[in-house]
Amino acid sequence: MKFLDISPLDSINTSLVFENPECRVIGRIETYSCKLAGVDKKLYKNLEGRWNAEITQSQSVSPDQHNFHNIISPFGPMDQPSSRRTLFNLIATLNASYPDYDFSDVKPDQFTKQPSVPMVCNYINNTLFNLGRAYIVNDLNLWQIVDDIIELDECNVYSFNPDADSDPNAEDGAIN
Repeated sequence: MKFLDISPLDSINTSLVFENPECRVIGRIETYSCKLAGVDKKLYKNLEGRWNAEITQSQSVSPDQHNFHNIISPFGPMDQPSSRRTLFNLIATLNASYPDYDFSDVKPDQFTKQPSVPMVCNYINNTLFNLGRAYIVNDLNLWQIVDDIIELDECNVYSFNPDADSDPNAEDGAIN
């Protein structure tokens, strides 16, 4: 994954870092290409190797115990390459966003697929409005800029729900 420097996001990202009496917010919107770089290719091969080993192992047991094709994740059945590719893209994005951490052992059940993009946008809008930052949505045209970059109508949204060991934001007083 390669970080894409999109200048219209600069003013939004500057506005997403603030403090008020109730909290301190450090937010950002980043864009990455899905083209595999060297490290990503190695990670993809490693993850595919692990999944293929699990598929092979599950096929070697009796049909009653053959449950691998039944593993449903937020991305779909994990025996499908497209489901594994979505998981890989999310792991690679986390690795690129937090270079001091390694997310290669993150499991599919640590993600949740959100019901809809508008619901997520509404949640973010409400949070920003409640924190006195409505201008980010209204004046800085948050969603128009994001839509121009990634075409929101064609997106799925996933939330990362890390355990304590894999949470890059885990520190005293942090609320995720």
